[in-house]
Amino acid sequence: MADIKDPENTLLIETTKGPVVIAMRPDLAPNHVAHIKKLAREGFYDGIVFHRVIDGFMAQTGDPTGTGTGSSKYPNLKQEFSAEPHVRGVASMARSQNPDSANSQFFIVFGDARFLDKQYTVWGKVIEGMENVDKIKRGEPVRDPDKMVSVKVAADVK
Repeated sequence: MADIKDPENTLLIETTKGPVVIAMRPDLAPNHVAHIKKLAREGFYDGIVFHRVIDGFMAQTGDPTGTGTGSSKYPNLKQEFSAEPHVRGVASMARSQNPDSANSQFFIVFGDARFLDKQYTVWGKVIEGMENVDKIKRGEPVRDPDKMVSVKVAADVK
């Protein structure tokens, strides 16, 4: 198991390909991290598919409809862009053309995607299980997609 230094800011995702552990970054995106923790604690993410997975780029999830157009019942978030680079393992928020439209959808990058820097809100990084992210089935949309079986905040797991 990953060396979890801050259980309150660590996300444990059980995927159909295996566990993924994300160290969340409230120092970069405090509102986004709080929102993701709230959704995780409500069970919102449990069972949600990876609906858009582009080889060499990223795996996107967090849409309850599985279409890329859905979100949570809560209002969209104001952007919290930073200079944190979009490199392998980074978790960042998906959004529409409107910078303040992030809600529940997020993506994990497979490799460097520096063209996204300062335009999308980085909120964490995979610290364990990136090999499982690499195994997620590709597609736009994905046929018979992999999913997040459960998403929990480490502090809540006994």
